[in-house]
Amino acid sequence: MQLLNSTLLQSVKQIALEAGEHLKRFYQHSVEIKIKADHTPVTEADLFISQFITEKLRQLTPNVPILSEENCNIPLEERLSWQEYWIIDPLDGTQQFIDRTDQFSVVIGLVQHNRPVLGVIHAPILAKTYFTMAGNGAFLQENDEIRPLVGHQGLLCSNCLKIAMGASAQSKVLNSVNSSYQAEILQYGSSSLKAGLIAEGKVDCYARFGDTGEWDTAVAEVLLAEVGGKIFDLNFEPLTYNQRPTFVNPHFVMVADKQLNWEKIFQFNS
Repeated sequence: MQLLNSTLLQSVKQIALEAGEHLKRFYQHSVEIKIKADHTPVTEADLFISQFITEKLRQLTPNVPILSEENCNIPLEERLSWQEYWIIDPLDGTQQFIDRTDQFSVVIGLVQHNRPVLGVIHAPILAKTYFTMAGNGAFLQENDEIRPLVGHQGLLCSNCLKIAMGASAQSKVLNSVNSSYQAEILQYGSSSLKAGLIAEGKVDCYARFGDTGEWDTAVAEVLLAEVGGKIFDLNFEPLTYNQRPTFVNPHFVMVADKQLNWEKIFQFNS
């Protein structure tokens, strides 16, 4: 089992930064795009970065399995024996990359005993890097300046709810919000970057009523836990990691303040 320490975290951060430099080069010209079996796009950048990060992690921790969105055809029977593994999304926000919004990221996380414990989210064009380790806080490096991210308890002092979302299912989400709250939507890029906005206190939550993979939420789990937030599904239960045949997450909400009565704010089943 990898010892969680700042040296390991810095090594992972460096890999993410190097991957980001490669992504910048791909971003400067048009890339080949294919459509995967789940009808989502994949580019040559996704595949190159996946291979690059995989090789770097193998050098760093030769005995730790690696699960990448672009290399995830591993049966549950084999995965169940994993005490720990790396989970990577080489290009979180592929559609954002294709659409040239700048709002995409490289995501690398470590899972131990089925719980994410360490991770990095790096947005190369935005020059933002979130990094976190269980029990050791969450940090944002922006334009070479590093600052700790703090909790945002009591953020909802009024009945205004700031929700980060993608382009789809907005009306469905809004219909789930208790009518006593005034919802304001911020449309933003990749899942991990929306988690970053929550950790920074720029929004109260992120609601996702669409398919995502475990690699989309793993690092966000640690990041938000370290600032007093959490992620739950539409039954207000936590997400699971490496415990199901599929990697597809249930629909979920990420929140900045886990102490709030979210079952009152979101009324999914009413």
